[in-house]
Amino acid sequence: MVGSSLTHRGEELLGQRGGVEAYVERGSTFGVPLLYPWANRLSGDTYRGVDLTAAPRTRRDPNGLPIHGLLHAWPHWEVTEHTDDRLRARTDLSDLAGFPFPHALEQHVHLTPTALSIATMVRATGDVEVPVSFGYHPYLAVTEDDRLEVPARTHVAPDDRGLPTGATMQQPAETVALAGRELDDLYTGLPHPPAFTLVTSARRITVTFDHGYPVAQLYHPPGQGLLAIEPMTAPTNALVTGEALPTVPPGGTFVATFSISVDDAPTIPS
Repeated sequence: MVGSSLTHRGEELLGQRGGVEAYVERGSTFGVPLLYPWANRLSGDTYRGVDLTAAPRTRRDPNGLPIHGLLHAWPHWEVTEHTDDRLRARTDLSDLAGFPFPHALEQHVHLTPTALSIATMVRATGDVEVPVSFGYHPYLAVTEDDRLEVPARTHVAPDDRGLPTGATMQQPAETVALAGRELDDLYTGLPHPPAFTLVTSARRITVTFDHGYPVAQLYHPPGQGLLAIEPMTAPTNALVTGEALPTVPPGGTFVATFSISVDDAPTIPS
């Protein structure tokens, strides 16, 4: 359940990095991966009484911190609907090592000629509440000539490990040139619904956090030709801090939706 390709008028829109093989072998993200049950990183191996030390699917960042959850290349999805423009799948996570909160996870994907929409549902199936801290990492292929339109937002300063420090700064809506600019930044205080638009010579690509994603991470590493506009249900490290962390009560359901839409009217002079 990773979005491996999205084309428009024959052109690939997604950053491929190492592709499916690297995703399966090393958990190296590409395309549109689900980061579950947490997006970004945690400050250590314990949260809410859970110890990740022995969790077999835990990935580590260069600082040794748990990163991007436990479902990379998860093999236990069951496809419940598959047509030319719709895909639905579910997986039972009643016994997920490293996340002992019984629930079912569903994805509903809908494709139109100009948009891709992904709805994600967390259904609490046990007798304990389920914390919600997931996100997605949609990589868009970019060039240094492209620009990004961003809404008004609150920047959350990171420490040297990429964890929020609590220091914030208000930033206005603006258009950012990608040339020479490195991004790995967390934002809260977004308008509703948050929308970020990549402006290229051929089209405008808008990632809209339609519902349930109040937090964004922007990631533009140097020299890789990609930009990630990441919808997140909670801030980085929320499983540890509890800050702005949604929960699903027993028998309840949490739903979050985001979309990627395309307008192919050129907006940058060649």
